[in-house]
Amino acid sequence: MGLKELRNKKWFKLMTNMYVLVLTIFVIWMAFFDTNSFLIHWELRKEIKKLEKQKEFLKDEIAKDKEILEKMSDPEEMEKFAREKYYMKKENEEIFLIEYEDSLKIKKDE
Repeated sequence: MGLKELRNKKWFKLMTNMYVLVLTIFVIWMAFFDTNSFLIHWELRKEIKKLEKQKEFLKDEIAKDKEILEKMSDPEEMEKFAREKYYMKKENEEIFLIEYEDSLKIKKDE
């Protein structure tokens, strides 16, 4: 196949058209090499989705914390919280901690 035969092909004429060449170079440049390329936009879009998920998680955590703060305004709830979390007690009161064998972290020497 010679050069003359290649020039007569329809696809060769289309690909050697100046407008098609410029458009192809422009699309490749914008997709891969530009500072605002498609790849950068794709990475930024993934980052935005990740941050939105984190934002929703933190909103849920804030709602839980607000609920706990509302409970803490009641003195009985505050006393219950202090007894359960920090093992506080009243005067002349004894506390017994019951730990079950399956909840203990015991190293087995074998």
